[in-house]
Amino acid sequence: MAKTTLRTLLGATLLALTTLVQAQEPRVVAITQIVEHPALDAVYQGVKDELAEHGFEEGNNLEVMHESAQGNSAIASQIARKFVGESPDVIVAIATPSAQTVAAAARKTPVIFSAVTDPLGAKLVSNLEAPGANISGVSDMLPIDKHLDMLQRIMPDAKRIGTVYNPGEANAVSLVELLEERLDARGLELVKGAATKTSEVLGAARSLVGKADAIYLTTDNTVISAAEAVISVGERAGIPVFAADTATVERGAVAALGFDYYDHGRQTGAMVARVLNGENPGDIAVETMEKLDLFVNPAAGERMGISLSDEVIADAEKVIDSSK
Repeated sequence: MAKTTLRTLLGATLLALTTLVQAQEPRVVAITQIVEHPALDAVYQGVKDELAEHGFEEGNNLEVMHESAQGNSAIASQIARKFVGESPDVIVAIATPSAQTVAAAARKTPVIFSAVTDPLGAKLVSNLEAPGANISGVSDMLPIDKHLDMLQRIMPDAKRIGTVYNPGEANAVSLVELLEERLDARGLELVKGAATKTSEVLGAARSLVGKADAIYLTTDNTVISAAEAVISVGERAGIPVFAADTATVERGAVAALGFDYYDHGRQTGAMVARVLNGENPGDIAVETMEKLDLFVNPAAGERMGISLSDEVIADAEKVIDSSK
């Protein structure tokens, strides 16, 4: 009887110790992003900061694995398979190509995507309100009409709008199709330059010279990674460059009406925290960003041959000084 009691006590003690160790084990979040550029880097930082706000602190009770595919879809697939093999609590996929590779590799691991323009078109979810399965996230679908309103306010006589895009990226194709539709409705023409990798962006931008009155850049990751190449063409040829994300204005674009990708990351992080606290991603509706800010760069405008009005500058949330 005494031996039985002793074994029972030892068993209970071991169980309690095991439970304590498990409770102290950090949660693991794996973050993959298709490429490093200011907007996507801001998403990554926003995710981590928001998780800390929810009590998940890196180095304490949270382990973060983070890798970039450097714009290479094959590397993105390798990262996805590696992360799935590590069995983290959640995989966060930043940008459409990374989200697609993770979705294809992860059947049971919870997945939260971020900076994905068209989750339906990318076949990540079949329903925005009830994604189902193991995936949900935050979309950065662009308010194209508002962007064009901004562009036409600054350049009312522009008739031909150029853009550079990667025809191999689902996110980019969806945006260009939407852009062409919206421009056509306004009686404007879209002039396209294709770039399947960052090294081709400069040539694609040069192909727009003499054909476009202005250049508008979407959130195409291939192009935004090499935005300076487009901006340099705009400065040399006198073609104003506008952007969909505000970070590109700090890099030399004339203006952008967009949301803060750091805030986008914070919103994503809040969703990741919900999953870490027990919710199923498939039961969480896909979210979008609502708040838009106008960023302007008057000096960049001067270098590209236009002057921003006092009214436009007064309406800006942030005025960048990039005078040389």
